[in-house]
Amino acid sequence: MSSRAKLKSGQSPHAEPAGAALWSRPGFLVRRLHQIHAAMFAEECGAFNITPVQYGLMTILLEQPGLDQISLGSELGIDRTNVADVLVRLEVRGLVRRQVSRADRRMKLASLTNEGETLTRRMESHMKRAQERLMTPLGESDRATFLKLLGRLVDANNEWSRAPLRMD
Repeated sequence: MSSRAKLKSGQSPHAEPAGAALWSRPGFLVRRLHQIHAAMFAEECGAFNITPVQYGLMTILLEQPGLDQISLGSELGIDRTNVADVLVRLEVRGLVRRQVSRADRRMKLASLTNEGETLTRRMESHMKRAQERLMTPLGESDRATFLKLLGRLVDANNEWSRAPLRMD
């Protein structure tokens, strides 16, 4: 019987002894939930050919145009090398433009192009569908609690990340 069928029947999906150890590990569950969300995002947003990380970066630039690589990495929680790679891919597609900072010629500032802004806004409803699908099994109260607890865990453990989020 599949996990989905067990959930529908009310039986615990992890009642089998072979998987019991994994189902008690938060790291396993967080990783598995991330895999599930990535699949849902791909299903809902696949036609746009944009990854969740690319969409996150585009969302930040929509709200805060003109950020440098280090600031983008701090906002998104990825290192500056990965930010650079994502920016190059988006720039090649004409979704992002980068220009040298007037204040510091060593720094490039990124902004969405008009096409990038349009795509980011067009994707929003698709991204929201993926989020909604992920949260559907939870009632409103549980959703709020789940998000609050996730936020607390991220905040309390942020310093352990290879690319900590800016939390101000």
